[in-house]
Amino acid sequence: MMSRLPYIALPVLLLFGADQIPLPWFLLILAAALELTFFWRGYVLLHASTSGEHPLRMRWISEPVLRIFKRIIPSMSPTEKEALEAGTVWWDGELFSGRPRWRKLRQQAAPRLSAEEEAFLNGPVDELCAMIDDWKITHEDYDLPPEVWQFMKEHGFFGMIIPRSFGGLEFSALAHSEVVLRIATRSVTAAVTVMVPNSLGPAKLLMEYGTDTQRNHYLPRLARGEEIPCFALTSPQAGSDAGAIPDYGIVCKQDFNGEKDVLGIRLTWEKRYITLGPVATLLGLAFKLYDPDRLLGDKEDLGITLALIPTDHPGVDIGRRHLPLNIMFMNGPNSGKDVFIPMDWLIGGAERAGQGWRMLMECLADGRSISLPALGCGAGKLASRAVGAYGRIRRQFKIPIGRFEGVQEALARIAGYTYLMDSARILTANALDRGEKPSVISAIVKYHITEGMRTVVNDAMDILGGAGICLGPRNLMGRVYQAVPIAITVEGANILTRTMIIFGQGAVRAHPHILKLMEAVSVEDHDESLRKFDIALFGHIRFVFTNLLRTFSYAITSSVFIFTPGRGRVRRYFQHLTRMSSAFALLADAAIATLGGSLKRRERLSGRLADILSHLYLATAALQRYHNDDSPKEDLPLLRWSIEHSLFTIQDRANQILQNLPNRPVAWVLRWCIFPFGRWFSPPSDKLGHQVAELLLSPSATRDRLTRGIYIPSSTDQQMGRIEDALVKVITAEHVERKLRKELRDFNPQYNGLEAWLAEGIKRKIIDENDAQLVRDAEAARREVIAVDDFPIDFAKE
Repeated sequence: MMSRLPYIALPVLLLFGADQIPLPWFLLILAAALELTFFWRGYVLLHASTSGEHPLRMRWISEPVLRIFKRIIPSMSPTEKEALEAGTVWWDGELFSGRPRWRKLRQQAAPRLSAEEEAFLNGPVDELCAMIDDWKITHEDYDLPPEVWQFMKEHGFFGMIIPRSFGGLEFSALAHSEVVLRIATRSVTAAVTVMVPNSLGPAKLLMEYGTDTQRNHYLPRLARGEEIPCFALTSPQAGSDAGAIPDYGIVCKQDFNGEKDVLGIRLTWEKRYITLGPVATLLGLAFKLYDPDRLLGDKEDLGITLALIPTDHPGVDIGRRHLPLNIMFMNGPNSGKDVFIPMDWLIGGAERAGQGWRMLMECLADGRSISLPALGCGAGKLASRAVGAYGRIRRQFKIPIGRFEGVQEALARIAGYTYLMDSARILTANALDRGEKPSVISAIVKYHITEGMRTVVNDAMDILGGAGICLGPRNLMGRVYQAVPIAITVEGANILTRTMIIFGQGAVRAHPHILKLMEAVSVEDHDESLRKFDIALFGHIRFVFTNLLRTFSYAITSSVFIFTPGRGRVRRYFQHLTRMSSAFALLADAAIATLGGSLKRRERLSGRLADILSHLYLATAALQRYHNDDSPKEDLPLLRWSIEHSLFTIQDRANQILQNLPNRPVAWVLRWCIFPFGRWFSPPSDKLGHQVAELLLSPSATRDRLTRGIYIPSSTDQQMGRIEDALVKVITAEHVERKLRKELRDFNPQYNGLEAWLAEGIKRKIIDENDAQLVRDAEAARREVIAVDDFPIDFAKE
């Protein structure tokens, strides 16, 4: 039937539609029918040809292609293979498929904290925040005070991920994220101190891979804060290339603790940037292990291995510190030369020797998925709440600065980015709580939330002006601004994360066929390799042709016939994302097919592909958040801004890829399939930006939902408390001020300013004394908020 489509379509169109349909649409429909027939014939042929073994096809097509693949595809090192196999494929696989199953995501339960987790947030976490004086920590003490350290230890802040059976709190990933987020809105130093033991550290590695003896000994001590952990991976000469660490250990026998010929390892290492290192009592260490005397087996080079070493062990040099941009969390170098440790100090024992890279890759997702996104979202929420209110409180030219269009443009970005970032944080934490270990998505949220933090904080500093650059107890954003490059640098520098990890790893892991092709090439038995390669190759070809047809049909119909959940505008957003998911899958395959292994070096192209994948996920998260919040109409401007920003970014990156793809004929065909009528999406409009900015200027349920989870002190002795107090007073007094401006246009208060203005208003009976007091209170509160810290000229000598 499908093969006869053009023969049916042409007379039907001529008979019933030629005089009703405009000529351009008539020709377009006919072309689509012919296009559909062509691709359908190819699809049927490929589908039939992959239903079983076909010796002729394997001999004349698959085998020659396999020989080419074996020449051009470099063999994977064990380190690369372990990195690719680490974690799980989750929603990234759906996005790579070109046909995301939205209902699968919609059916997931909304993430919720348990009663115990809520109580911890509203109890010990708020108590901790109230204890913290961030100015004193970062300017005077250069460390958390002893009572804060003790409070965190006693209340289990270092054992949030440790099971209750070992004395830990056993919190969900969402709770872990919420705790770090709230603390971060009070002090980045304290937040980093809490997040490190609960992300990439000995506790996580012990829980996953430790021996029973190691878990029983260390986990209770870590949960009680009796041990302070750190983990040392980064070496000066390796940097982000963790697989190239020069630190090494030699398997040997040596006397130890009075025993003769103890089997162990002689270690030499040099590490830096190790958070909590200067105060740690337990050092997790990554190094390459060698066994020249074959004491463990028949291999000499065993690979990356992990060990736990008490920091008071002889030969461990630890305790000096770095100063990371005045945030003042404990961070420093450590080293050792020819330090002997027994074999049972390896995490997991001798059986885990050489498995360290895989262990790290499996556990790294928590740091990327939870801690750093929580830090970035904390900055976004703080800026939304505090700087948004500041835009209503602060005045220039007799109007709030938040009413200026330039300021509103920045406020819209602050609110929109925060909504997008927080949505991705929550969705990813929920995936972790359901047992997923999404390594690619963890890189997405790490990169885009810390980059979003950079954008939000820069906009906040622009709005604050001088109040943002003068450090002091009143400055809420200064230390956050200094923390931005720290968040961007740790857990893998963002340039590397974007250009190599997100798409490089995602293209192999999440793509439905590429990993199968690579695995088939690596099979040693030729016949088995050919059989697997043949199936994977033609499955991939069918996938490409299907996406080509689907992408073109979605484009010419503007996605209107795609069945998706939601209603109205929300449904259209789902349809557009489906269309761009199909386009992304097509672009990814085209880039891989035309560039091959050189795509790894084309970091601009791989970075743009990574951006498309990332914004597909970010937009997914925003839609899911809106659904989980019961689709409040008041939040629709935030959703619209987020999705329209992501769709425009996706379109922009796709256009940049098409402009720069070296194979120009392929680029032309792709442009015709993806954008047959030109680019469709626009950035958020000025009108929408105004609506979003206005949400930050007044108290509302939407503003509360956007900034949910931050710490707000009740005392007006704290800057955040002053802002909250002033916002209410300023809004309350506005109606009085409007009456006075209207009725006293002819009045010049001269030297006495506000009081003369109020007195004249009372005299003319425009306002009464109660009204006047409202204005006085608002003005006093405003002055407290806009005041900037100043110090004695010799304050640094105190």
